[in-house]
Amino acid sequence: MAASERRGRRTSKRSAGAQQLVLFKPHGGKRRGAGRPPKGRRAGSPHKDRPFLHARYPVHVALRTVSAVGNLRRRCVYKAIREATLTTARRENFRIVQLSLQRTHVHLIVEASDKHALAAGMQGFQISAAKHLNAAISKDQPGPRRRGTVFPDRYHAEIITSPTQARRALSYVMNNWRKHEEDRAQPMSAWTIDWFSTAVMFPGWAEYGDEPFLWRGPPTYDPLVVYQPKTWLLREGWKKAGPISYREVPSTKR
Repeated sequence: MAASERRGRRTSKRSAGAQQLVLFKPHGGKRRGAGRPPKGRRAGSPHKDRPFLHARYPVHVALRTVSAVGNLRRRCVYKAIREATLTTARRENFRIVQLSLQRTHVHLIVEASDKHALAAGMQGFQISAAKHLNAAISKDQPGPRRRGTVFPDRYHAEIITSPTQARRALSYVMNNWRKHEEDRAQPMSAWTIDWFSTAVMFPGWAEYGDEPFLWRGPPTYDPLVVYQPKTWLLREGWKKAGPISYREVPSTKR
């Protein structure tokens, strides 16, 4: 066989190999979420196994939203979250007791029969909230409906095990708007409590005194759908650590 013919066959084999490499390259480009997990202030909750949860202990949960969702303290967002609380209320082993909307995150105090019920309940709430939020923020915008991620990180959960911790969590969630100075801007500066929260459903405000009725909301106000607490810590235990005023600013000395 001539040397030129052998060289031609080797060249054609190399060309075929090169074509196969192109044909069988990995599907797609860089996978979303690949690489090292983020670090620092915006890293979210680490992916560790959740600790054991007893039914008698409530949980304080924090959820951060993506910037594309925008400010959560809007009427359309409030209505979307309300729909999610309505969906979640159908569960028997998971209960939302308190909730507040801040500009970039959501605070909840929940009760669950165990850590599996907590995980399933939070998953159901996030799925429902994301569905209704995407629909709400897409309503007045041109183009297709938004279908992207709403909650980018794993939720942060802190188990409440003492009356002092329970009182602090209740005040933190319901008065969180004061921490972020939302109460200094109009029209919120005229508000007694935060209407972007479940504060109106809380019967234990120190300012109630002996009044038998809760404060009344605005005429068109529909409160978020939450449960009355069943755990002792949220029903009575927190009172051992002192009364809660609607004027409190969380993370400051009383």
